[in-house]
Amino acid sequence: MTENIAHSGMWGLAVIMIVIASWFLYRFLAPKTWREWAGAGLVQAFIIALYAEMYGFPLTIYLLARFFGLDRTGLNANLWSSIVGVGEVGMVVFMVIGYSFLFVGIGLFAQGWRELYKAHQEERLATGGLYRFVRHPQYTGLFIGLFGEGIVHWPTVFSVAAFPVILVAYRMLALREETKMTERFGDSYRAYKELVPMFIPAGSWRSFFRKANASPEEGNADSVIKD
Repeated sequence: MTENIAHSGMWGLAVIMIVIASWFLYRFLAPKTWREWAGAGLVQAFIIALYAEMYGFPLTIYLLARFFGLDRTGLNANLWSSIVGVGEVGMVVFMVIGYSFLFVGIGLFAQGWRELYKAHQEERLATGGLYRFVRHPQYTGLFIGLFGEGIVHWPTVFSVAAFPVILVAYRMLALREETKMTERFGDSYRAYKELVPMFIPAGSWRSFFRKANASPEEGNADSVIKD
């Protein structure tokens, strides 16, 4: 196969995107324990592999073209557009959809962090805002963002394989965090767990997403449980 693939070989841009995404990751996740570092390390590997293929060397495309003959119908930088055969237009469509998921995820991630930080400062249980809908909105935002960027926008062999591993790792981390919260807040947190699901809102996703754009003060105005 001698066909060149657009958007590859841009290693400078790949490094810039990896640095920006990694800064955002560690800025808001702020891992402390080794388990938190392990989870962050998985996401870090996801980020590096994703942008290395997106702007550097499209390994997944070359592998699949070599073994499944994708280059017979036209090869593009995006895996989905290569498989479906919709070319540059299809790549743009998948990019728009993927970035939509990514930006929603970033909004949830950042807003959840702000609400939790404010609750820690006030030494109370976070139950308002996004925490009114799910117990771990930061992780929900992380999952949505990674799905949009690494599955919809630019799927690679590594990102598709790593995504379920990240889900499992952060579920285990969330369970450990909840054990600590139960030890600290007792019946208040047990009652909160009975009312609020872990990652997926039981009610309206629209209301959940709307809270991502609310201020911490607005978000905390409708707490489920009063401490």
